[in-house]
Amino acid sequence: MTLIKSISGFRGTVGGKQNENLTPVDIVKFSAAFACFIKEEQKDKEQITIVIGRDARVSGEMVSLLVCGTLIAMGVKVINTGLSTTPTVEMAVLEHQADGGIILTASHNPVQWNALKLLNANGEFINAEEGKRVLMLAEGDFEFAEVGKLGFCIEDQTSVDKHINKILALPLVDIEAIKKANFKIAFDSVCSTGGFVLNKLLSALGIQNIVALNTEPTGIFPHNPEPLPENITEICEAVMKNHCDAGFVVDPDVDRLAIVCENGVPFVEEYTLVAVADYILSNEKGNTVSNLSSSLALRDITEAKGCKYSAAAVGEVNVVAKMKETNAIIGGEGNGGIIYPALHYGRDALVGIALFLTYLAKRKIKCSELKATYPQYVISKNKIELTPEIDVDNVLQQIATKYKDNEISTIDGVKIYFNKSWVHLRKSNTEPIIRIYSESSNAAEADALAKQIIEDLRKDCNF
Repeated sequence: MTLIKSISGFRGTVGGKQNENLTPVDIVKFSAAFACFIKEEQKDKEQITIVIGRDARVSGEMVSLLVCGTLIAMGVKVINTGLSTTPTVEMAVLEHQADGGIILTASHNPVQWNALKLLNANGEFINAEEGKRVLMLAEGDFEFAEVGKLGFCIEDQTSVDKHINKILALPLVDIEAIKKANFKIAFDSVCSTGGFVLNKLLSALGIQNIVALNTEPTGIFPHNPEPLPENITEICEAVMKNHCDAGFVVDPDVDRLAIVCENGVPFVEEYTLVAVADYILSNEKGNTVSNLSSSLALRDITEAKGCKYSAAAVGEVNVVAKMKETNAIIGGEGNGGIIYPALHYGRDALVGIALFLTYLAKRKIKCSELKATYPQYVISKNKIELTPEIDVDNVLQQIATKYKDNEISTIDGVKIYFNKSWVHLRKSNTEPIIRIYSESSNAAEADALAKQIIEDLRKDCNF
């Protein structure tokens, strides 16, 4: 059982002892701390407004009631979007001109997890400095509102539709081209909010033939909810069985997108961003950004079009900061996270689907044929479980020293370059693990690199 307090929010397993797990006491404390932080940021306002929304996790309603009640007790006006998606809540903060937002989701983590993910007034995740302030406030005492100054809650069931309408209005989303292509599309929403949201989006895009899997928002995930190739075998089979043109898989809060080709082979989540960026750059010259754990393929296609690629530390807030710094027109993360500033600065599977289908329709080729046009890399994704006594910083320093003769980046953990290959080690912000990603031109070489580093950890760092 685990509770992780980080600069981006609070995540943990539900139940158990307070301050060790995500319990009602911890939820109240963190919600109150965030309300205090927003009040500090908006000193001139008599009452602040915070938008909340959640995925379909079993614990979601309980967490939502606690968060909403706490915010009301802090004198906050709460706009509750109910069952929603992460990008929808982000956009709702902007729509309502709110002062912040809280998304109740543990993203791809298993069913026993939940989290409070914190947004600023721009509908973006709070930065490191802001996160540290919230953590500090969470350790103090709170002054709750008197009866005459209690807040209140407004239910808003329109946010998803508004989100989709703004996607449809984007110049690079071509509904007529998609309709003309007459696609047959499958999707898997892992029994979370993507079930009704993707149905709405695909229907609005003119998709008449839809094969929908795991759509009921029970919060009981039918398989590991992280949209990796090994977890999406059901939709791969469904795409082939039903002769679909493509399949889409989203995580529980619908900010990550994986694609399946018409032949039942995963497009691979690393290439979701590559394909969408290819489409954007085909229509507009501009810079791109991804994180250090993402494929070199984005850099390759960006530079091939005469544009500039930049790498950021892992984490959506870091990618967004680098995108703003470089005026990037498209960016994201290799985990299937698309950030398209023309809509908003947040990972958004829905806009990814709309842009991908438009590109596929305009290119008039099969999904697998589109994938074959890109530089071919393979990433091996591994992890090592952490125990409390492990000094992660020391471990990473030992690895950096061992490979000091290679090109190394320490922007985020340690990334070691081997010509057209690399290995990236970093401590996860969301789980008690060290992530070890490696990339090369084929799976065998990528796996060998990861195996080499893991062996180094066990031998030299006493794992």
